[in-house]
Amino acid sequence: MVSKHRLKLTLLFILSLVVFSWCILYSFALNRTDMRLCFLNSFSATPSVSLTQQKLSHNKYTAGPHLIEDVMLVEPKPNARSIIFHETSCPGEKYLSNEQNLANVPINMVHLTAREACAIESAALHNPGFNIFVLFASAAYRNDNNTPPVIEAILSYPNVHLRNLNIWAYAAGTPMYQWLKEGSLFRSRYVLSHLSDFLRYLTLWRWGGTYLDMDVVVLRSLEELPPNYTGAESNTHLAAGVMNFSPVDFGHEIAEKCLRDFLINYDGSDWGNNGPGVITRVMNDVCKTANIELMMDTKRCMGFNIMPREAFYAIPWMNWEHFFEAQYLTETLELLKNSYVAHVWNKHSKKRHIKVGSNAAYGILAEKHCPKVYAAAGEYF
Repeated sequence: MVSKHRLKLTLLFILSLVVFSWCILYSFALNRTDMRLCFLNSFSATPSVSLTQQKLSHNKYTAGPHLIEDVMLVEPKPNARSIIFHETSCPGEKYLSNEQNLANVPINMVHLTAREACAIESAALHNPGFNIFVLFASAAYRNDNNTPPVIEAILSYPNVHLRNLNIWAYAAGTPMYQWLKEGSLFRSRYVLSHLSDFLRYLTLWRWGGTYLDMDVVVLRSLEELPPNYTGAESNTHLAAGVMNFSPVDFGHEIAEKCLRDFLINYDGSDWGNNGPGVITRVMNDVCKTANIELMMDTKRCMGFNIMPREAFYAIPWMNWEHFFEAQYLTETLELLKNSYVAHVWNKHSKKRHIKVGSNAAYGILAEKHCPKVYAAAGEYF
């Protein structure tokens, strides 16, 4: 009898734990931020949004904030002679976990950190023959009468264009649209990072041209590089922070292979699987080898160029602090002397600030390659 009684208690305890766990998970699901709301064409598409925001979304020709133009609707559009950045943050994210808060979502004014603006200025400065596009995934507004200094700095370059990007319209008619509708992206552990991965391959498939991460400083012109390239990050992996695909022929075929790989192998629990993982797997297949050194043979890779590590990733991620500490200045600049791009590994370095005027490599590079932004950054960069 005692053993049966204990067995019943044990079963009741286990059942209680299961019910309690289910309730917690259900509660979490109900209260979890619906990240899809970050990426509507504008917050005015939400019925409960404030009247003020509804008016502002159509306010382009009056004073005050107005939606910036959509990349799909205006000229110029990206092409093979373009450098493209994506801004995929969600400034209104904290308001989206509770439907009652939607009416209080603030207007998403165009905002870039000094470091992001530095990437854009350095691209514009060194590539005057290219159009530089900055595509905002969360609908962004501008106020021409109140433009932040770092935004003014990049807009002083005639080849810089700020554009909105509606991810649903952008994916329509492409292999990615049904996958986007199914919502796997918005269940990811790394939604914003994986959105960036999704968009970089879709952008290169749609337009061709050059994709750059926003945590770079462009050090020299990319205009004379042959089309169709990516860079080695290590002896075993390629990286996805700098990529160029031709919009036609072989380059477009590679972009389509990347989209297909993204769809087949997508993993919302793995940070790198859907970015560098995609281009690494695709080129392993195209080049018929996983040996990065052998991939440097362009003929083996059917004309696709695998650039050596010093081209874009001369400072490996584990040494990211070398950009921020004066003791590594000489060593860091020496390693970068043949590089096209300096990549500062924002995933690791975003909380590390440097005082403007300090003798750290990142500051020295910024002062030379994005001088207007560096001058507008304030006390810290």
